Amino acid sequence: MTADAAGAVEIRNALVRLRRATGLPVAFGGLVEPGRQHVRISELNGNTTLALSGLPVTSGNGLGGRAVALARPCAVTDYSSSRQISHEYDVPVATEGLRSILAVPVVVRRRVRGVLYGALRTAQPLGDRTLDAAVEAARDVEQTLAVQDRVRGLLAQTPRSEEAARDPAAGAAWEQVREAHAALRALAPRIADPALRAELLDACELLTPGAAPLVPRPAGVRLTPRELDVLACLAAGATNAGASERLGLRPETVKSYLRSAMRKLGTHTRGETVAAARRAGLLP
Repeated sequence: MTADAAGAVEIRNALVRLRRATGLPVAFGGLVEPGRQHVRISELNGNTTLALSGLPVTSGNGLGGRAVALARPCAVTDYSSSRQISHEYDVPVATEGLRSILAVPVVVRRRVRGVLYGALRTAQPLGDRTLDAAVEAARDVEQTLAVQDRVRGLLAQTPRSEEAARDPAAGAAWEQVREAHAALRALAPRIADPALRAELLDACELLTPGAAPLVPRPAGVRLTPRELDVLACLAAGATNAGASERLGLRPETVKSYLRSAMRKLGTHTRGETVAAARRAGLLP
């Protein structure tokens, strides 16, 4: 799956969550096309026509373009008569029968990467609850895109652990790999789409020494996904409490997974367990 396809999947899932959380009849959105100054509407949920499908929304134009230009949420109560926006897209909006619309930009590292829209077919104010839900959905997309970006960058340029042991600069880069690995494992269970979740876990696997053909994994060492999630957080420097918060688990559950991993690896402390998992090629 390409980066654009993965991003589109995450936009699609966010629209489903947005409609479920707010009851909005229509939600749609898309990503900024690489090298372009517009968002292309590619994902629609609750639509009755294809009037908005594939529509390129230029920065500064219409409601979504205004959200892109300002890098902040924007809303109108009656799209066709609003004086806050320009009206290049009145025809497709009217064809779909939309009146009250909000647009929330997806911003990663200060760059707008996409827009989520929610809409009503009646002219009435969209309340704070609806806006908050849209912002939360956009933040979820932002987090996913940021992790994907980081993983792709690290896969392209970071050294393997053997080089890190010889070079302090490489060692610092390898610590970034460990942080990305932990972030990726913490994020994956929250991804609703099975294909995207599998892709994230595959990328996570590529960050471990065991992914290298010259570093075979010892037979018999098998940790569950959640045991690996906990160890990845600990390897990145998190405390048990920090791992609990990051993974959305109870502190007692984190301790239980840690104890189970210790038994399997024959260790007695957190540090020994992380070191053993690294030697086994299970962690970067």
